[in-house]
Amino acid sequence: MTEYKNHNRVFIGEYKITIDDKGRVAVPVKFRGALAQGAVVTRGLDTSLFLLPLEEWGKLANKIANLPLGQANSRAFARFMLAGAMDIEIDAQGRFVVPEYLRTFAGLKKAAVIVGVESRLEIWDEEVWTAYAKKAEAESGAIAEQLGTMGI
Repeated sequence: MTEYKNHNRVFIGEYKITIDDKGRVAVPVKFRGALAQGAVVTRGLDTSLFLLPLEEWGKLANKIANLPLGQANSRAFARFMLAGAMDIEIDAQGRFVVPEYLRTFAGLKKAAVIVGVESRLEIWDEEVWTAYAKKAEAESGAIAEQLGTMGI
């Protein structure tokens, strides 16, 4: 993780990884310290998995818990994120097992990518990530234009 002035540590970068026959992935060395106190892996968005340090998972889980229970979309999102979550332990080689149901959800095969996205890591199938990244790059001008209206 990188530390920025006036900001918490953030995950950045893109790292190609391999998923072994037991479903294990190795966390890039630079991120292992941030996950040493524990982490959670869960279904993410855009067919990715989210990997969050326990502190960040707690923040997200609290936000989800505060969604209005009476709204069907809130309940569905809570179920999507929380029911799919699993505590993970990183072994001495920096690896953890991605549960089979999460590998299936994200379409993970042998080649994958871990992407640092501020407070979380995302795990993508390499082919899916490559297609997503190319599309986002092609649309970056239009995306920047829309975000400009939000002060970014």
